[in-house]
Amino acid sequence: MNRYITQGIVLRRTDFAEADRIVTFITPDHGKIRAIAKGVRKPKSKLAGAIELFSVSDLTILVGRGEINTLMSGRLATHYGQIVKDSARTDAAYEAIKLINKVTEDQPEEAYFNLLAQTLESLNDSSLEPQLAALWFNMQLLKVAGHMPNLRTDASGKKLAADKKYYFELERMCFRTSPQQPGEFSSDAVKFLRLGFGAQRPNVLQRVKSAANMAVQVGPLIQAMLAAHLRI
Repeated sequence: MNRYITQGIVLRRTDFAEADRIVTFITPDHGKIRAIAKGVRKPKSKLAGAIELFSVSDLTILVGRGEINTLMSGRLATHYGQIVKDSARTDAAYEAIKLINKVTEDQPEEAYFNLLAQTLESLNDSSLEPQLAALWFNMQLLKVAGHMPNLRTDASGKKLAADKKYYFELERMCFRTSPQQPGEFSSDAVKFLRLGFGAQRPNVLQRVKSAANMAVQVGPLIQAMLAAHLRI
């Protein structure tokens, strides 16, 4: 019998038949897997905990003949229960799951699983502003997908200066100046972007005194990058 043990985070759940669900997980070592959880909608199902949203679960998967495998057993390893107690955190978590599911194929690299797990852990932290966690996630998603912007030199190759304001070129993913008028992004915004793209955890952004204002300023730019390069 061909089976394996892994960890997974639920990306999608679809009701099937009378009491089953087909679940899409992202895993660190088997990419995205789809498995049927038989009888999981019945009261006292032993599989129910393993398909909780906003959680990391230990899974035993029986490999199927087609695209759908079978969830043989599962155990909730970590549940980020604080997320659902706040609507902003819940919305951010749903959005992160949706984006990971949308931008990944069947065999995404482990970095996508790690990014989602770190994001859920951060959103579970009530001391961290959820909009900063969401912004960090978007930056890191661009980075993992290979669309890191140039935050060191402008379009002409010159080092970004502290006394100038810049425009941003989405196609070339770099800043530029205009001789006619100053751009919309200051050196402080550039520094904040550098910090966000380079940070291992979103908590680093919250240490910036003007983090909320910076997030408002650069948030639309990050969204534009996602739309231009990841089509989301």
